[in-house]
Amino acid sequence: MKVGYRRVSSIDQNLDRQDMSGVDRVFEDKASGKDTDRVALQEMIAFVRSGDEVIVHSIDRLARDLRDLQGIIKALNDKCVSVEFISERLVFSGAENDAFAKLQLQMMGAFAEFERAIIRKRQAEGIEKAKQRGVYANRKRKSTINVKRVKGLKDEGLNNSEIAAHMSISRMSVYRLLKGVA
Repeated sequence: MKVGYRRVSSIDQNLDRQDMSGVDRVFEDKASGKDTDRVALQEMIAFVRSGDEVIVHSIDRLARDLRDLQGIIKALNDKCVSVEFISERLVFSGAENDAFAKLQLQMMGAFAEFERAIIRKRQAEGIEKAKQRGVYANRKRKSTINVKRVKGLKDEGLNNSEIAAHMSISRMSVYRLLKGVA
């Protein structure tokens, strides 16, 4: 089975640029690639089976950190699932031991991580300049969510989507609250 994975960093961004024609199923995240705690990514890793092929538009869509990238690919390859990056024209399979492909993966992953660091630096500089001009205001956090209520609903047998709808919060918030991250 061919499985596609698409990711953009925010809800207002569009996934259309990452063409996934010819795949049997697509998993999509609208979340930062700074870590692997993404709902669709984890669902995709759990979904794929031996012999499947994961198609990703480019390396930076899968991960922005070299260790995360290597970990995701290893997790998929350990399940005998190959990973293909369309833009870079690279394929990683647990069955193959291609030293050149591994070198390319590490180089491209390092570039993605470097790019993320540059973005953070530019963002911090922009915020500082906006503060100096007096036009930057910190985003106010929403009122605290009742963690006990979320855990109680989970104990009652509701799934994360049902809890999110019941509490009027995002499903990702439910995952974070249940994991103790929020």
